[in-house]
Amino acid sequence: MAIEGKDEQAREPRIRLGMVGGGAGAFIGAVHRMAARLDDQFELVAGALSSTPEKTAASGRDLGLDPSRTYGSYKEMAIREAKLKTGIEAVSIVTPNHVHYDAAKEFLRRGIHVICDKPLTSNLADARKLKKVADESDALFILTHNYTGYPMVRQAREMIQNGDLGQIRVVQVEYPQDWLTEAVEQTGAKQAVWRTDPAQSGVGGSTGDIGTHAYNLACFITGLTLESLAADLDSFVEGRRLDDNAHVMLRFEGGAKGMLWCSQVAPGNENGLKIRVYGSKGGIEWVQADPNYLWFTPFGEPKRLLTRAGAGAGAAAARVSRIPSGHPEGYLEAFATIYTEAARAINARKKGGKIDKDVIYPTVDDGVKGVAFIEACVASSRKNGAWVKV
Repeated sequence: MAIEGKDEQAREPRIRLGMVGGGAGAFIGAVHRMAARLDDQFELVAGALSSTPEKTAASGRDLGLDPSRTYGSYKEMAIREAKLKTGIEAVSIVTPNHVHYDAAKEFLRRGIHVICDKPLTSNLADARKLKKVADESDALFILTHNYTGYPMVRQAREMIQNGDLGQIRVVQVEYPQDWLTEAVEQTGAKQAVWRTDPAQSGVGGSTGDIGTHAYNLACFITGLTLESLAADLDSFVEGRRLDDNAHVMLRFEGGAKGMLWCSQVAPGNENGLKIRVYGSKGGIEWVQADPNYLWFTPFGEPKRLLTRAGAGAGAAAARVSRIPSGHPEGYLEAFATIYTEAARAINARKKGGKIDKDVIYPTVDDGVKGVAFIEACVASSRKNGAWVKV
């Protein structure tokens, strides 16, 4: 965060954090732990880290957790930690999608703030039930659509809110990868196995794993609300049960149109998230692989390169920047921004005050919209790409 905000937050005690999932071999759990610690706002003190007591105990030892606070199940952790005087104040849920609803519910009902990986749940019915639980809880719910934490994403959002692009007409967003080009799930690769299993992932494959990121980013930057979509989903790899490629046409409220492509079978692409937005006054382009820059083209004028901490950047970007211009900030810093925004909100809630309007993080409502997007894509594709209301 910007130095002023960081100094203010550093005076607060670290928030006691628990984790569900994220044990040995879990990529995203390690990312969450690094993000939580980067701005020194959280301290991991408890965990139900794996699906078996033996595995969670081993993972707890590796992380230096007190064995008495390393639990065999998330329910056991929620019950005991809620009773402890120095129990966890927040929990990170970093499991496969099908666990999110039940785990989050246990903590929210006990007043423990939830920071949950995306998508919100594995199906829309659970997403709506979880929203009801979150709305009725005194605890906060934060969804880690981490790409919303990049400074130049915040910059793009601010510019559109300020009218720099005029009326938004066209949104193009894509997220190609290549890591599922072959049937790696058949080799037992952990990250591939659960993502291609409908029982754990839900009805969406690439649409759920990365399509939701692209969709969320488009809505976050533009402020638009999706009205309907037409989707063509494929499972190109033989035997794969969920989609590994999707082309989606989008119709937004107010008349803007969009296109979304997500693929995990596109050789040469690692994490190729990119967005272009065009309005009546100009256009912008942002690429996740080069995140410290934003191209802005006012209509009829030359392209302008805006940099994260240099020329052209506004208050929204500066607020979530940590280091001077010329030094790149990337994926982990963006992820950490979500955690630090969560910390600001949690600390405000502890004091009984209002959360500052500048504090921005994806909510349970964004999560419901993401799961609705996945199910609408599947429904449309089953109808040969018919337009479906979202």
